[in-house]
Amino acid sequence: MAVFEGKFTHSASFRFAIVIGRFNDLVTSKLLAGCQDCLQRHGVDTHETGSQVDYIWVPGGFEIPLVARQLALSHGYDAIICLGAVIRGQTPHFDYVAGEVSKGIAATSLQTGVPLIFGILTVDSMQQALERAGIKSNKGWDFAMNALEMASLMHQLRPQLAVADASNQNLGEAAVLPPSVSSAQIPNALKSESNNS
Repeated sequence: MAVFEGKFTHSASFRFAIVIGRFNDLVTSKLLAGCQDCLQRHGVDTHETGSQVDYIWVPGGFEIPLVARQLALSHGYDAIICLGAVIRGQTPHFDYVAGEVSKGIAATSLQTGVPLIFGILTVDSMQQALERAGIKSNKGWDFAMNALEMASLMHQLRPQLAVADASNQNLGEAAVLPPSVSSAQIPNALKSESNNS
């Protein structure tokens, strides 16, 4: 049996997108700074003019899933980090926004196969948000670590997924290899084993 787990090295080849909600930007800009610090310390070029990270600002948390989905469908990123802050008020607005954002991000990740990192703070007060964005610790760092780990893990799993897809095709099921995997990457032993069954 094999063991797969993400690594935090060899990140120079990965591409990331960071989608940031402008609403509560006092919080989201601090989350972004923590995220950038982590990525830089792990060898990622975070400069806006660089080729490894794209930054996309949207009006607020509710708009994040739509933009993240479009980015994921491009298959140009190894992971997408979604940063936002939804702070409870005196109306049910918080519940609707927080619920829909989390559903949208989860659905997009499952539909596209691209890791989307849920970096949306859902808190009761501005004080709680600021504590998580740098006063006590910066969750932006954690979100970047999750992106690095998932990008690495998915990179390791792609050849395994390609083999499974090829086996399904030989069984008559419609399957498509991920864009980054060619049929040449499938081990010959597995090709002949599938053809003999």
